[in-house]
Amino acid sequence: MLILRNRYIPFKGFSAINLFGALVVHPGVMLSETLIRHERIHTAQMREMLYIPFYVWYGCEWLVRTLRRRSGAYYRLSMEREAYDNQHNPNYLKQRRHYAWLRYLRR
Repeated sequence: MLILRNRYIPFKGFSAINLFGALVVHPGVMLSETLIRHERIHTAQMREMLYIPFYVWYGCEWLVRTLRRRSGAYYRLSMEREAYDNQHNPNYLKQRRHYAWLRYLRR
């Protein structure tokens, strides 16, 4: 995974953002295996959705969840829930099924 240090991106309140499989991180952020694994799960999601549809889905789901309940929409996103639920499992990407994030839509 390509790691880029940048003081402008990601936005305030976030330590890292995955852009098309490259991890953009604030200069002072210490990268942990857990954070890298979390972002690698997002990269797997992006690949299976061919990148642009990933961002379209992510944005639409965030908008719907924000309109339903104003706070905490980010943590209720299906793709984020898959990543957070499995970021501590070092073998997850080896056993992950395609479109595994879909099962988090209904929770």
